[in-house]
Amino acid sequence: MTAETTTQPLAATTEIGADLRHVRSWVFDLDNTLYPPESLFLKQVEQRINQYVVRTSGLESAEALSVQRGYLHDYGTSLAGLMMHYEIDPHDFLAEVHDVPLDVLTPDPGLHAALERLNGPRLIFTNGSIGHARRVMERLELTPFFDGVFALEDADLIPKPDPRTFDKMLARFGVDPTTACFFEDTPRNLEPAHVLGMTTVLVGPKAFTAEGAHIQHRAATVGPFLTTAMLDGDPQ
Repeated sequence: MTAETTTQPLAATTEIGADLRHVRSWVFDLDNTLYPPESLFLKQVEQRINQYVVRTSGLESAEALSVQRGYLHDYGTSLAGLMMHYEIDPHDFLAEVHDVPLDVLTPDPGLHAALERLNGPRLIFTNGSIGHARRVMERLELTPFFDGVFALEDADLIPKPDPRTFDKMLARFGVDPTTACFFEDTPRNLEPAHVLGMTTVLVGPKAFTAEGAHIQHRAATVGPFLTTAMLDGDPQ
């Protein structure tokens, strides 16, 4: 791995010159991957989830937050945990918690230009709902750059990192994992991708602190990483 060796904080650094010339398919997580977590957009969703857990469980907010985080750790999403322990309508849950304002999100022309460099299908692979994905993509002006979306409903509500969900996503789009690259901000979601032979890129604040052989490349943000990467078809 080639990385910048400046004295700036790790969160501000990113790998440069990654060799991705073998990649034919590009798979991206959405939330906190294709927009910066500093926007705090996902915090709004998490607050909605907390309110839902409070109402469903009868717990106080702080205790409900602890339960919510436990569900996220144990089951992959808060929804999966709620479905295990309570009788809820998952589609009502998804509609409610994702109904948040989009004003903190802004399009990133640099990211757009970087995505334009990519040859081959570009796909969104998210634990969020399809409606949420479409809203966020439209707000970020990303819709024209992507060829497909695989959301939680497509996975029968079984979230990443479940290997079955990866298998379904790959089969849906006919992706060969050995020539696919997966961008994700949650380290453990890269583990099944690595097992399948996908090239993995950890994005965001954890990119330079998380450890493991399943993390092959690291990027503070997607745009600069892709802008400097070596791609198939680049001049020699």
